[in-house]
Amino acid sequence: MQIFGAAEQRRADGRPVFNLAAGQPSTGAPAPVLQAASNALRTERIGYTSALGIAALRAAIAQHCRDWYGTSVEAEQVVVTTGSSGAFLLAFLAAFSVGDVVAMPRPGYPAYRNILASLGCEVREFDCRAEQGFSPDVAMLEALLAVEPRLAGLVIASPNNPTGSMVAGPELARIVAWCEQHGVRLVSDEIYHGVTYAGPAASAWQFGRQSLVVNSFSKYFSMTGWRLGWLLVPDALQDAVDRLAANYTICPPALSQLAGLAAFDAYPELDANVARYRENRSLLLTALPEIGLHRLAPADGAFYVYADVSNFTEDSMGWVRKVLADTGVALAPGLDFDTELGHRYARFSFAGDGTEIAAAVEILGRYLS
Repeated sequence: MQIFGAAEQRRADGRPVFNLAAGQPSTGAPAPVLQAASNALRTERIGYTSALGIAALRAAIAQHCRDWYGTSVEAEQVVVTTGSSGAFLLAFLAAFSVGDVVAMPRPGYPAYRNILASLGCEVREFDCRAEQGFSPDVAMLEALLAVEPRLAGLVIASPNNPTGSMVAGPELARIVAWCEQHGVRLVSDEIYHGVTYAGPAASAWQFGRQSLVVNSFSKYFSMTGWRLGWLLVPDALQDAVDRLAANYTICPPALSQLAGLAAFDAYPELDANVARYRENRSLLLTALPEIGLHRLAPADGAFYVYADVSNFTEDSMGWVRKVLADTGVALAPGLDFDTELGHRYARFSFAGDGTEIAAAVEILGRYLS
């Protein structure tokens, strides 16, 4: 966010910016959502809703899950949240207590670590290195449990931010079974589902119902600023989540909920966005090695390329600041995502305009040479 702020200040000063640091779609909400929002403002009373979300939206999300994953999900198991951030807060509060040990792979989204720590949990990160495809597996969990027998929870993301790595369905099934066998509560971050390039992503609820599944309207549905997400909740935690939601947020944003109903009518428009991401992804995967960045994460999902920049720096934070100051190209430092090896990495977003991305790589290439 510091880099993003510096890029915006540079833009405000009238200097060129090529923002490949943003972790959000460059497109706005799809047309049916905008129309539904406009209609709701004219005809609906925008007041409080149920703490768990309006019934019609919970039913629509459940149907979306049934259609995408071929598994039974009922509306009563769906909780609408204030973005995926609200879903993580509810999931962590419901599932874990102060002092619980919760694991997460490294590199990974830093908010998991920060939210858990703020709630008094002990976070244990474990390495998913490049040679392992940046993807967790049961062998890693067995090794972790051997040194941390108090393990109470596990947070994983597939596709992952920042690497774009995905946990294949068979391995996800093994992870779900392992967690249930060892009494470890799994929180599965699935917010980049729909934005994949190596086949569809598997959901944890295809293999068991003890996990908490987080999803969002922000990425595939291109509704980042609408602050709308959802949580699939195991039966044993539904009452706790209900009470927490009512006390923490009263309800998710009512206008966003009413508009979000129409998101499920926008698949063709949204899939066109993903087709554009696919083109931008190909551009980066081809162009980055040509400018000296040869070691790249899989980028099988989401809209990032995670690049090893150690040929040029051992200080990714200082390096991305200097690159921005000298060229106007904004990148995200790997240190955000990996406290051990992130100083060697930078994240390139390809969610934006392809022409701008191509120009950014050309400028960066001249700079590095």
